[in-house]
Amino acid sequence: MKAIEMLKNEHRLIEKVLAALEYYIGAIDKGEEIDRRDLAKFTAFIRTFADSCHHGKEEGILFAEMIERGFSREQGPVAVMLMEHNEGRRLISRLNALADKKEPWAENDRQEISRTATEYIDLLRRHIMKEDNILYPAAEQNIPPEIMTAMYDRFERFEEEETGVGEHEKFHRMAEELVRRYSPGASPANHHH
Repeated sequence: MKAIEMLKNEHRLIEKVLAALEYYIGAIDKGEEIDRRDLAKFTAFIRTFADSCHHGKEEGILFAEMIERGFSREQGPVAVMLMEHNEGRRLISRLNALADKKEPWAENDRQEISRTATEYIDLLRRHIMKEDNILYPAAEQNIPPEIMTAMYDRFERFEEEETGVGEHEKFHRMAEELVRRYSPGASPANHHH
């Protein structure tokens, strides 16, 4: 599997979790009783898998290679992606602070969760589309194939060093669990009605 393919596969998993989060937020908006601990699971998945692991590989390895080949850090596709990663981090730490609140969510908390999560989901969906359609093809055109091949090994190593062996699988399982619980076909029992 090529480096870019690996990143795209991660995008597909992240998109599934975003859809589950959207469903979860929909339930909050309808005033349904949901398990509030699941919000912390969503933010943990996003922080560890989407950010440290996925964005980490992009920023530390892929974007670095692109910058070495003349892409600007200040403007153009790489600059926009970096800016969006930071914007995403800002939204997720707000969401995480709300997830961590000890006292029950008040009405304005629910509204802020809904607003922040929706903003994050929209940001990331657009971001992924830009990477898949603009940034990744640009990388493949500008980075020699042998460097791309070596990049895959660097990604694997990065995962082991950054997230630890077995962590990756743990987050895949966590993602599957969230997707199973918060999807249109899920049984209402999962929502503790």
